[in-house]
Amino acid sequence: MAGEASNSKRDPVVCEICVEDKSANELFGIQKCSHAYCTDCVANYVSSKLQENITSISCPVPDCRGLLEPEHCQAILPPEVFDRWLSALCEALLLESEKFYCPFKDCSAMLMDDGKEVVHESECPECRRLFCAQCKVSWHAGIDCVEFQKLNKDDREKEDIMLRNLAQTKKWRRCTNCQYYVEKSDGCSYMKCRCGYAFCYNCGVTAPLDSHTYRCPSCNQ
Repeated sequence: MAGEASNSKRDPVVCEICVEDKSANELFGIQKCSHAYCTDCVANYVSSKLQENITSISCPVPDCRGLLEPEHCQAILPPEVFDRWLSALCEALLLESEKFYCPFKDCSAMLMDDGKEVVHESECPECRRLFCAQCKVSWHAGIDCVEFQKLNKDDREKEDIMLRNLAQTKKWRRCTNCQYYVEKSDGCSYMKCRCGYAFCYNCGVTAPLDSHTYRCPSCNQ
């Protein structure tokens, strides 16, 4: 009888995930439930959940109260999967309003705003480049955040802001139709852009094509 009991303990058990025979020491028991699966299947299961951005990982059986936790699973997980799980859990603890990412696409390091003070110009600790912590973009020198937020998305690059600042210095006017910059050398306020749109150079109001000999009815200049 003792021999039969000893043999029964060595009988293989079928893992219900991969449906393969496994020895008892190849099985991994889920905490808070009675389910057990082979270590390879559990490791793959955890990795797949992390790829789906799921950090609270429960037993594979639907509606089961079983739970998988990093410390309990560390021995069967590849180091990179374990580290990724811990990082994902730490990130999940941060409030969405407190975390953001470096605006430079080749960096994208996760950063956190502790809310203690309003910071505008900041430096990413990873790539060491300057960015605006309020607008979440690369640093917009020469223009404050309020003005920057008013810009069209197509005008927010560094070169666009430099051109905008130059246009303000040179007092260039932007065509209200095609947004092309134009400069008046002399003459009346009537201006006709290369796109064919006519407007007042002083206030930007649309001007009739035959009004260049008259004062602008809007600004009277």
